[in-house]
Amino acid sequence: MIKPQTSSTFLFSLLLLFASLSLHPEDEILNLIDTPYSEPPNSRRNYIVRFVDYKYAEDHWCYLRTNVKSGGWDWIVRRNPAARFPTDFGVVSIDESSKNVVIGEIESLSRVKDVSVDVTYARSLFEDKLERESGFCETKKRPGKMFTRMSFDEKEERGGVEGYSSSLSNQTISWRRHLMGERSQVTSLFGADVLWGKGYTGAKVKMAIFDTGIRANHPHFRNIKERTNWTNEDTLNDNLGHGTFVAGVVAGQDSECLGFAPDTEIYAFRVFTDAQVSYTSWFLDAFNYAIATNMDVLNLSIGGPDHLDLPFVEKVWELTANNIIMVSAIGNDGPLYGTLNNPADQSDVIGVGGIDYSDHIASFSSRGMSTWEIPHGYGRVKPDVVAYGREIMGSKISKGCKSLSGTSVASPVVAGVVCLLVSVIPDGDRKRMLNPAIMKQALVEGAARLAGPNMYEQGAGRVNLLESYEILKNYKPRTSIFPSVLDFMDCPYSWPFCRQPLYAGAMPVIFNATILNGMGVIGYVDGLPSWHPLNEDGNLLNIYFTYSEVIWPWTGYLALHMQIKEDGAQFSGVIEGNVTVKVYSPPSSGEKAVRTSTCVLQLRLKVIPTPPRSKRILWDQFHNIKYPPGYIPRDSLDVRNDILDWHGDHLHTNFHTMFNMLRDSGYYIETLGSPLTCFDARHYGTLLLVDLEDEYFEEEINKLKEDVLNTGLGLAVFAEWYNVDTMVKMRFFDDNTRSWWTPVTGGANVPALNDLLAPFGIAFGDKILNGDFTVEGEQSRYASGTNILRFPAGGYVHSFPFLDSSDGGNSQSVLTSNFLKGSSPILGFVEIGKGRISVYGDSNCLDSSHMVTNCFWLLKKILDFTSENVKDPVLFSDSVKLGGPLYVTDKQLPSRRNDVNFTAYSAVIEKELICRGDSRFEVRGTKGYNIQVRGRNRRLPGYHDADLGRSTNSSLGITNMKVTDIIRQKKGDSLSSKYFGLFSKDEVRCFRRLHKML
Repeated sequence: MIKPQTSSTFLFSLLLLFASLSLHPEDEILNLIDTPYSEPPNSRRNYIVRFVDYKYAEDHWCYLRTNVKSGGWDWIVRRNPAARFPTDFGVVSIDESSKNVVIGEIESLSRVKDVSVDVTYARSLFEDKLERESGFCETKKRPGKMFTRMSFDEKEERGGVEGYSSSLSNQTISWRRHLMGERSQVTSLFGADVLWGKGYTGAKVKMAIFDTGIRANHPHFRNIKERTNWTNEDTLNDNLGHGTFVAGVVAGQDSECLGFAPDTEIYAFRVFTDAQVSYTSWFLDAFNYAIATNMDVLNLSIGGPDHLDLPFVEKVWELTANNIIMVSAIGNDGPLYGTLNNPADQSDVIGVGGIDYSDHIASFSSRGMSTWEIPHGYGRVKPDVVAYGREIMGSKISKGCKSLSGTSVASPVVAGVVCLLVSVIPDGDRKRMLNPAIMKQALVEGAARLAGPNMYEQGAGRVNLLESYEILKNYKPRTSIFPSVLDFMDCPYSWPFCRQPLYAGAMPVIFNATILNGMGVIGYVDGLPSWHPLNEDGNLLNIYFTYSEVIWPWTGYLALHMQIKEDGAQFSGVIEGNVTVKVYSPPSSGEKAVRTSTCVLQLRLKVIPTPPRSKRILWDQFHNIKYPPGYIPRDSLDVRNDILDWHGDHLHTNFHTMFNMLRDSGYYIETLGSPLTCFDARHYGTLLLVDLEDEYFEEEINKLKEDVLNTGLGLAVFAEWYNVDTMVKMRFFDDNTRSWWTPVTGGANVPALNDLLAPFGIAFGDKILNGDFTVEGEQSRYASGTNILRFPAGGYVHSFPFLDSSDGGNSQSVLTSNFLKGSSPILGFVEIGKGRISVYGDSNCLDSSHMVTNCFWLLKKILDFTSENVKDPVLFSDSVKLGGPLYVTDKQLPSRRNDVNFTAYSAVIEKELICRGDSRFEVRGTKGYNIQVRGRNRRLPGYHDADLGRSTNSSLGITNMKVTDIIRQKKGDSLSSKYFGLFSKDEVRCFRRLHKML
């Protein structure tokens, strides 16, 4: 049976976050709210079936109909312009009762790559009149993929006040322009008129704008070539204004709001409805159509945090592999760090951040680093470049101009620059002479670095059109590394590396750079990367390399894991040198020789003598679980518009302010992305556990007990709320998957923390506490924190009268409710054996994401105690000392949920205990210290021989990027050859053998 596709049959993956499209004065601000909803009677889910090759949809349908014998499924017909081209996916609707059997049959077929259900979280218009019984009530979410908010009218956002309220500072910041007129032409700031004078105006450049559409015969555009609609609405027009505005920035010809490339051919892809909703399937079809119709440039002023939405991510890879230059907004979730949006965070996409007219990073612009690589690795530098994105002039829906702000405005600024640069290359040579890597090289190498922001705020800097033009004029195919320099002496640009020097005995410091391969869509690293020190001091540095074995499409990664050898324990100075990587690619059309290039990364590293143990802190990154892949809820339940914990929970993302404070206080903070068995406790004063969601290996629990009792390790724990009833009430019904989504854990995994702390007689409860308290004149906010249920006698415990919302399940409305207000223990200190432990039930005061007031003063006093046994007289007064233990039975402790498959999200349950690439070289590949025999110079499992002693530097190499799952063309597939000129696995192997013969 065939069904026509309706709005409920498309999905985008769980949550691309809190969008708003405030485009008109009459528009309402978009926020997440809870609305009552009852489960629909039917239970069917829609799935995307991806195939290994491209065929017409009817062929795929016939293939499934012939080979899937079970009933209970339907093929969904997609009627859109892509239907006349081959496709690599289909959408099917499956009865819940038949799900396992049908999916099993489909996935067993040789032509099927995978089957994935699209899960939805949608947004609703906020209405003050809506009554709400519970802040966590069962809700209905509007269908569609959630996006970070697009461009907005800043005066409307500020309620008509010329200022911007910062949630972090509680201050109003003025954004008045002092140097620029209200209606300055952004094109003139980049010197576009210089290229216009040379005759370059974007002629014959095919520009795809994925947005809300555009109206026919708009007076601002001279070259609207095609308008296509990919939504379930029967219109091609833009009824919101965003798509028209974006097109105007790229190619508008009105004198009041000039675009960069007025002769560019506009192809308007309407992928958003009037309700600002879109779905994965719409994008997949539209992307396929863009490839089939041979677009040159594509602008996507949208994004969100789900970098694990593989159908979408891999389709973007295919798009760029087919030589389409994609430009995308980095996101409007600033000033928070770790808020990069996908697809702009992909290395093959040009990710654009926003600045104001004074070259300051715009408050709304998302910051890096990328969070794909956490916990074992380190994020990449993004955005790639920044451009003006505040109060930019563009076209209105029908006529006239207006100003908007946002990175979705900065993105078409760069897209317009790209169109202008593409038109410099003769039309017949563009696809041969230009590709996404070359364009990114021209942009990042030509960019003007800004004086104040760091690399994770500005990338390479502000786009410089004329410098990029000069680079393209003289360009010869080559590879390069971005960033090309890592200088520990260059602050603030090289933050956080410039804030903390290297020293012997530390966890490896990881720097993750991007390889740009202008020689071809596919390339290979030839041999191992190598370290070339400037002088003998450079031999004190050990570098272990991880990198992309296959560089595809156009880009790869090069990660440096840096350690100072034991010989350098007393060294103080600067180590300089170069890392070189040789890359080769297949010959271009008409060439016989393999293309080769060597790219260089310059290093300038500050090294100091190893600090004393008491000043060294270890941060546990391994036990953090973030969104995606699951519904990991926010830590502060007072926050309504940011329901997910997706900022990385890393020292250099949403805990970056805390990191800076600790460095200013003289502490050295290292990161552990592997289990607790993978560090030597003798080197650290305190292990810092903050807002952790994962479980613990039994070996970790046993080792930590030994580390504290007998090695004298200090332990500081900051927990979060955990209440099963509240988690259930936070669920929402997804009308597309016909399923309920509930959090997989609380703000922290309290049952797991209690297991870890059980040897010390400490346990947290399941209250959700809110309130203000003051200690020594310092006022702090306790925001959705938990309570302490167990604590040993002789310890010091502080209790405060907070509101407990756990029973009512409404922490969003506690200030107006009649919930119980009682004294709850929240902070404890105790000496146990040779070590010292402090626990606190809330982490929001350390987390920049939802911080009301910080508790850095408390953290410093905790570290004084855990690392140096310095006891504050107020915190350790006799009035709070326990004469007997706090104790409850095991049955009174919070229990784990039994209705969630936690294995799917955990790095512990049913996983192997192993020290990974972030661990020190001597334990990498083992189970850790005190578990396997340690050796200084030995062969580690699966790795090259490692020199761990006092000899000269060894450069280690390991590759872990598989081409199998990325490169999908089948040999001899004419449709794939016609539309998607990629490489098969056999072709990759064949070419590599050929290269060795040459």
